[in-house]
Amino acid sequence: MNRIGITIGDPAGVGPELIVRLSGKFGGENAYVIYGEEKILREAMELLGEELLYRKVNTIGEVSGPGVYLMDLNICSVSRPEPSLTSGKVAVAYLARAVADAVCGNIDGILTMPLNKFWARRAGFSYEGQTEYLAQATSSRDYAMMLYSKSIKVALLSTHVPLSAVPDLVKKESVKAKVELIVREFKRLFKKEPKVGVLGLNSHAGEGGEIGREDVEEILPAVEELKRAGFRVEGPLVPDTAFLKREDYDVFLCMYHDQGLIPFKLLAFREGVNLTLGIPFPRTSPDHGTAYDIAWKGIADPTSSEKALELLEELVHNLKG
Repeated sequence: MNRIGITIGDPAGVGPELIVRLSGKFGGENAYVIYGEEKILREAMELLGEELLYRKVNTIGEVSGPGVYLMDLNICSVSRPEPSLTSGKVAVAYLARAVADAVCGNIDGILTMPLNKFWARRAGFSYEGQTEYLAQATSSRDYAMMLYSKSIKVALLSTHVPLSAVPDLVKKESVKAKVELIVREFKRLFKKEPKVGVLGLNSHAGEGGEIGREDVEEILPAVEELKRAGFRVEGPLVPDTAFLKREDYDVFLCMYHDQGLIPFKLLAFREGVNLTLGIPFPRTSPDHGTAYDIAWKGIADPTSSEKALELLEELVHNLKG
């Protein structure tokens, strides 16, 4: 039996209704453990006119077989909170409880619904995002955020940092370490050795050093050393044309957030999944935020969440098989 943890994220966002919609995909010999609040989940069911059958538990030890379970933390005072300090606080609490169970080996993977960084930080969450929290909680020094779809996959060298800070992060050793991580995780999670396309930082990949020196002094030496070590890697690729040849690569390593996220979301927004590489257990998330503007209107698109669940189940199976 596989134990799949699911956090409802910020309850003022689309997470609760997406979980109710997602429940139609639950099945097989899996136990699905939802970390959140019964009153919030019931409010989402009433909104959608759908019933989600579950058993309430207080500890993971009460999960006795396949089915749906609710770990009701019962810490939110209302069933439909507004975006606020409260919604940020409880979202962090749901995440922390699920991660604690995953770290202890009590669940096999986690699907996290979105939290809002603004309100989470005001509630004391001192991380750039859920990815960074997961890395810290699992003592994972080498980790990466990868955006996954069947048609395109991108991993990021740097994530939520100012653009002005990116050049200082593009170093030969950091590029090498990230490619090595990507290859190691592909072998572990997907049972295959990937071909990695490493993007340049500057326009035209630096044009031989005429437009910035990072491409020729940091990225190219990293790629050459990786090739000599036997890795299937190419770069630095010209950023504005690299994705036209996406069928040539299993995954792209991008130097900064928007360099990877803009093409990814143009090509695979509805089906995109956020996958954390480098932590001991699989963690996926839909590739969108809390969507406060459409939350609690019953119109949130569940496609990305369905793909996130599908990928999580596949990875748990691969690791346990």
